[in-house]
Amino acid sequence: MANSKKTAVLLLAHGSPDSVDQVPDFLLRVTGGRPLPQPVVDEVKHRYGLIGRSPLTELTLKQADCLTREIGMPVYVGMRNWNPFIADAVKNMVTDGIEYAVAICLAPQNSRTSVGLYRSALADTGTPFTVDFVESWHDQPSLIRAFAERLRAGLDRAHREAKTQTIPIIFTAHSVPERTIADGDPYESQAKETALLVAREAALAPESWTFAFQSQGMSGGAWLGPRVEDTILGLKEKGHRGVFVQPIGFLCDHVEVLYDIDIAFKEFADNQSMRLWRAESLNDSPLLAAALADVARSRFLPALLASK
Repeated sequence: MANSKKTAVLLLAHGSPDSVDQVPDFLLRVTGGRPLPQPVVDEVKHRYGLIGRSPLTELTLKQADCLTREIGMPVYVGMRNWNPFIADAVKNMVTDGIEYAVAICLAPQNSRTSVGLYRSALADTGTPFTVDFVESWHDQPSLIRAFAERLRAGLDRAHREAKTQTIPIIFTAHSVPERTIADGDPYESQAKETALLVAREAALAPESWTFAFQSQGMSGGAWLGPRVEDTILGLKEKGHRGVFVQPIGFLCDHVEVLYDIDIAFKEFADNQSMRLWRAESLNDSPLLAAALADVARSRFLPALLASK
């Protein structure tokens, strides 16, 4: 960006512990210091133990590197719940003399339970430079193409292995408490819009796909559905013997993908005498980097024009 101000991109994400032993401290950060019942803590530790470690931080830093090469300017990473923390990223940006930054959450659909919390955490740092915060980018064209690219590749593989062209697709996104949506949160509608756009980009027949919410919370209150497990059962009743899952609410591998889908949902499907395939996560997809770059450029250009 040809501007007198030193500009950058700040990527914001949830964060993830580096080891099983760090899970209790991590969960306290997630809940804002509110202790969870010990059985819940033990279950989360068990899940992290089964996948070994979450690659979320490593993959997010790789996404930042890809974006740096794509856009040709500094890209910083700040996590809400673990290292590298948002506050530390802001300190580094101040040290580097950043004056204007576009903040993009690595959660394309806007919810106060994710994007809203990232925004609050960023505001709490008292950023001494100008921040243009992106509320959502769930319908960004390159993002849709990136998901569709992974979908087509994975579905082709599933068709070959199953020797059938009729494998139903379940698009998924992380569930949120129902009260969140009742309060006017746009998350549900945006998640479903992303799925619809990906289905159109991949030229899927309307009857070939459906949508479900995954990773419902383990404590209190009603969470948004339908659940993936119930959706699998419904497809089994229609005579299907396999399903293909694509999470369109996540941009990289982490526990909700590597455990919830690759272990728990596959085991559930196996118990129903069904097979389950999954689309690869976007991770370091060049199309994802292009999407992030397009989002950033769409904010830098108006700022540039305003500065003239």
